[in-house]
Amino acid sequence: MKLLKNYFYIFSFILLFTNVCYSEYSSEFHFPNEKEEIIDGFFSKSRHTNNWAVLVDTSRYWFNYRHIANVLSIYRTVKRLGIPDSNIILMLADDVACNPRNRFQATVYNNAERKLDLYGDNIEVDYRGYEVTVENFIRLLTGRHLPDTPRSKRLLSDDRSNVLVYMTGHGGEEFLKFQDTEEISSYDVADAFEQMWEKRRYNELLFMIDTCQASSMFSRVYSPNILATGSSLTGQNSYSHHLDPELGVAVIDRFTYYNLETLEYVTLQSQKTLQYLFNTYDVSLIHSTPGIRHDLFERNLNKVLITDFFGAVYNIELTLKGYKLSRRNENDIPNVKQSSISDDDDKIEKINNNNDLIPKNKYRMIKINSKKSAKVSPLFLLGSVALISGVVFMSKIIN
Repeated sequence: MKLLKNYFYIFSFILLFTNVCYSEYSSEFHFPNEKEEIIDGFFSKSRHTNNWAVLVDTSRYWFNYRHIANVLSIYRTVKRLGIPDSNIILMLADDVACNPRNRFQATVYNNAERKLDLYGDNIEVDYRGYEVTVENFIRLLTGRHLPDTPRSKRLLSDDRSNVLVYMTGHGGEEFLKFQDTEEISSYDVADAFEQMWEKRRYNELLFMIDTCQASSMFSRVYSPNILATGSSLTGQNSYSHHLDPELGVAVIDRFTYYNLETLEYVTLQSQKTLQYLFNTYDVSLIHSTPGIRHDLFERNLNKVLITDFFGAVYNIELTLKGYKLSRRNENDIPNVKQSSISDDDDKIEKINNNNDLIPKNKYRMIKINSKKSAKVSPLFLLGSVALISGVVFMSKIIN
């Protein structure tokens, strides 16, 4: 009986010691709490670091004015949301701005009221006229360029790039016409996207197409992380929105027009998602049923921001670790008070005795706690009291 009593005391001591060590270990190494996990998940949900846009008009001739207006409308949107011309590949199969039939020379409008000139003086066309071919389009996507192809005509994306591919023109079931002389099939598009994936040329890709039977063009796509939407289902036509009586032609298609109605209210800081955009599609207004394919796409559409593809939003990755910055000497450390920032944003200083002006540096001293202080939790106290009481009670029984 005495040996059993000693064993019981030893076992109780081990339990108490283990409880204390676990409490100190938890406070020493500071496991992330729920709020930190939410913040970390928020910033890691999109892994892209840059955006690219490939905008293609495949139609020639004056009566296809609306197709060029479609592309230039999307071009204006992505530029407004921050994607620079260096990251936009613009392909226009015809130059309606300088067409003799154009009463308003050097302009392209997407509205009969002609309030906004889409052509303007700030447009960079990378492929124009007879350069817009199936071969050049596939070379662009896959990176299989001729050696003398300039940098401005190359899609220099990588595995951290979100790529928007927008196409418009005349099409049918599983084909899209280029220049009225050749066609690209849904198999060609699917294989080009697969080569992009194998060559790590995109992180996520949004394929948007405005043409008749548009959904058939992405029916053969099989590569990961591709989201696709089109103006109409297989067997349906797509329609223009309205015409300009002075130009005598339609100036924009319905699908693109109603996309723009949403995109025009999107800003760089907007939290509107692609699911929100897709929910705005109204069959009674578009006159066809838009197709959406997301089975290859990993993320929930409610978590995918519109600016993930139409804007240039650069992510900041937060970590729970601190980084020590080395300085040459102590005099390099700014003498500022904790959490103080100058409110005077107009202060500037001259450097290097020239006329270059830069804003004055502002510093915020932030203390980062890498671990929590050891605190005794109520549960630990309750458990310890219960354990000691149990020890005393059992010892009396054994005695």
